[in-house]
Amino acid sequence: MTQQVASSAGVPAKTETYDSRYEALDLWPTGTLLDALLESQLGAVASVKAALPGMEEAITAALPRLQRGGRLFYVGAGTSGRIGLQDGVELIPTYGWPEDRLVLLLAGGDAALFQPVEGAEDDEEAARTAITTHKAGPNDVVIGVAASGGTPYTCAALTCARAAGSLTIGLSCSPNTRLLRDAELGLLIETGPEVVAGSTRMKAGTAQKVVLNMLSTALMIRLGHTWRGQMVDMKIVNAKLVRRAHRMVQQLTDCTEAEAKDALEKAEGSIKLAVLVCFGFAPDEGRALLKQHAGNLRTVLKNR
Repeated sequence: MTQQVASSAGVPAKTETYDSRYEALDLWPTGTLLDALLESQLGAVASVKAALPGMEEAITAALPRLQRGGRLFYVGAGTSGRIGLQDGVELIPTYGWPEDRLVLLLAGGDAALFQPVEGAEDDEEAARTAITTHKAGPNDVVIGVAASGGTPYTCAALTCARAAGSLTIGLSCSPNTRLLRDAELGLLIETGPEVVAGSTRMKAGTAQKVVLNMLSTALMIRLGHTWRGQMVDMKIVNAKLVRRAHRMVQQLTDCTEAEAKDALEKAEGSIKLAVLVCFGFAPDEGRALLKQHAGNLRTVLKNR
């Protein structure tokens, strides 16, 4: 039985409600406890399916803005904010997303990465200041994440960005929330009460991570940062990725390891350009073609 706990702020968000099935949780055998936790995690992932049409709409709306050079903003507080930051940061090495086209806004700033910052999630003025300081505009895409759907910092940021003409996408795990109303496109991932009441780092956090993974990955694919299922804009920043880049060029062009290594050296570490070099293009010619086709390797090689 799910119960709503009294709140001075009114009816609590669905993610804050209490499920009496877990009342004796601390007395359960560890195996039973783990089964319950796994069941809740699988349920969180399953809850994403209902949001697929909305996610498709969000990707369709975001794509032309990003193609015009717009930026990606991630906004949130606490767990939701940290999940957003993680998704955004990983776009840089994975897909070569430009750092100057990524804005990460966490209530409380960098200090909130490691510990709670008192009152940060309630500071609407700080959110508005952050959006205006970064000059959010019509080509930008602003994604706000809040499990409860009512975090003042996140809601205020989306309201301000929307007024500036940005596309705003709100991700909430509770229905009928301010975030869903304030965003131009609201995505509801209804995960319900947590096994440990109110601990939204669990089901809600998992669902948020899945949705953000899907949104950002689909956008990167549509923007041409992959080819034949490979991360052809990956930044080669360590020995493991050097080996991966060699394998990638070999698989994509059917060249030898030595040829892949030579092509990557000529391409100065650009996997896309190395592929073109292996296909017989001079480096300068390949660079010009990639620039002409907005970096889309499939378009450059459409006849291959």
